[in-house]
Amino acid sequence: MSEHASTGRNQASPCPDKKNDEHSSEVFYAARQALRRHANGGNILILATVFALLVANIPAINGYYFDFWNQPVRLQIGDFNIFSHAGHPMTMLQFINDALMAIFFFSIGLEIKREILVGELSSFRQALLPIMGAVGGMIVPVAIFFFMSRGTDYTDGAAIPMATDIAFSLGVLAMLGSRVPVSLKIFLTTLAVADDIGGIIVIAVFYSAHIEAMLLVYAFILLGILLLGSVLHIQSKIFYLSVGGVVWFLFLNSGVHPTIAGVLVAFCIPATPVFAPKKYVKLIRKAISHFNQDDDEALSRRSILDKNQMNWLKEVESASDKVISPLQELEDSLHPIVNNLIVPLFAFANAGIFLLDVAPVTVVEGLSLAIIAGLVLGKFIGIFGFSWLTVKMHLAPMPEKTNWKMMASIAILGGIGFTVSLFIANLSFSSGSPADVYLLNHAKIGIVAGSLLAGVIGFLCLHHFLPRKLSGRRKQSGGNS
Repeated sequence: MSEHASTGRNQASPCPDKKNDEHSSEVFYAARQALRRHANGGNILILATVFALLVANIPAINGYYFDFWNQPVRLQIGDFNIFSHAGHPMTMLQFINDALMAIFFFSIGLEIKREILVGELSSFRQALLPIMGAVGGMIVPVAIFFFMSRGTDYTDGAAIPMATDIAFSLGVLAMLGSRVPVSLKIFLTTLAVADDIGGIIVIAVFYSAHIEAMLLVYAFILLGILLLGSVLHIQSKIFYLSVGGVVWFLFLNSGVHPTIAGVLVAFCIPATPVFAPKKYVKLIRKAISHFNQDDDEALSRRSILDKNQMNWLKEVESASDKVISPLQELEDSLHPIVNNLIVPLFAFANAGIFLLDVAPVTVVEGLSLAIIAGLVLGKFIGIFGFSWLTVKMHLAPMPEKTNWKMMASIAILGGIGFTVSLFIANLSFSSGSPADVYLLNHAKIGIVAGSLLAGVIGFLCLHHFLPRKLSGRRKQSGGNS
């Protein structure tokens, strides 16, 4: 009876459903493109991690692997080395963690600014649920870590389990294909962006030491120049990137972690295009109008364009460049570089752990256990608990076509903290002393094990609770249970 009734309802109103589907497709097109890029990057990240663990544990070649990251890196003009820190050349590992990862955080800064202006963070009510989930997903894991590390020498690593890796987590979601509601993917993405903001604040506040005040003064003067350029509508990306490179160098040698420079420079990139869309449409219509339909046959026979045709098409090309803001163009250009090269390279350099002399029991004790508990239990309790309270207090609505079982599964998936967790672990135990090297290795074991556990459990829960593809509409109509 209920099945026939449900079918009857669906048949009685096909037009509204179709209209809503078309509207959803238009609204979420850009979001889907970004989600697809992150998911593809997640697959490459998984391969890089597995490859690093294999190479690090093959006795014939692991010596070359570990020695390579200690090689000095130089980009020198006379006696001045751009890749130097406190007068010493950076090692390959430092170059990846302090220079290439600054580009990663620059990309995050662009994404955060865009989300605040026109994305999921632009509406307070829309953004509140993932923001509250992110807050809980940072507070609870840190609290669990502190509780488990009282009186030890690794309390400095408390921020390690507070991160959510957007590429890895969306890579897991991609395995489930179209069964995952787009709203659920957007919730996870927005949560990860809010989580990144928290991570950036933690890095800036707690991982800065021996501050060189004058270098910071010079850096903020240059940031002021970048902001002035944005106000004056300077659109040259070369201007922002070249001045931003100097800001990065000043931060690198000031004592404040240089990745913060990437975020601050990103906030200075203008989000306003030269041309308004209306003016852009007028320009391309005028340029295209020169091409008459009668000329189609002649154009098909030509091997190259004549001078006038070249000028008309150049006008279209120039107008297209000026209707996209530098912020959006840089973000779009950097996504493939960051997701397909920088982050996998970071994982390959940092995830290589020599496991052959590690006793299996160390995974379930001490630092490793505290990180695993923070990522798997802390993230789940924090994200799910804070999200549940936010919805029950009527502060924000549930994502469309989801229920609490799906939300719980996503909360578990939020425990994949891989990239930023590794990054914070490197900052927490960075002295190079035997004690810190030991703690760093065990932190990496905890991060890999905890992220893997969260990913597997989250995937299995989603696979079980998501609607089956063939009967997705009927199961989704069950509401929030």
